[in-house]
Amino acid sequence: MAIRRILQLGDPLLRQISPTVDDAAAARGTWRDLRDTLHEFQRTHGFGRGISAIQIGIAQRVIYIEFEGTPWCLMNPEFEYLSPEKFILWDDCFSFPHLMVKLERSEALRLRFFDAEGKAQVVKATGAFSELIQHEMDHLDGILAVDRAMDSNSLCTREEWLRRYAK
Repeated sequence: MAIRRILQLGDPLLRQISPTVDDAAAARGTWRDLRDTLHEFQRTHGFGRGISAIQIGIAQRVIYIEFEGTPWCLMNPEFEYLSPEKFILWDDCFSFPHLMVKLERSEALRLRFFDAEGKAQVVKATGAFSELIQHEMDHLDGILAVDRAMDSNSLCTREEWLRRYAK
């Protein structure tokens, strides 16, 4: 088990654009570390569905997601399509777990990537899965949820968000 430290808001590595990976073998250790770190974060914080390599200090275009019981190992993901239809949500992030950010995301997407075996794949996603993928993709390009805040009233501590909005 390799639980890694999650970089926090203010760490300049989070603003780095992650380079592509040559092959799946180069990403396998990263996926293990991401999975273990995700599980530890879930255990200690009670939430979490995905994490990108740069969040643990590894500059690779690699993402690990667990969504509705399915693990997703994404290498060199690229959007093929982002719908013009949008929805608004309160987003959170492992790199600032006590902050919620109100932002807008595309309702649907199509993503091309390589899986854990190095095979080319395409996935279509809507709603929560689409939002999660977009969040993790942003990390690969050095973009954080706070950069996408709708306005100056779109930041809230998790404690206040739970008190006001979580019903």
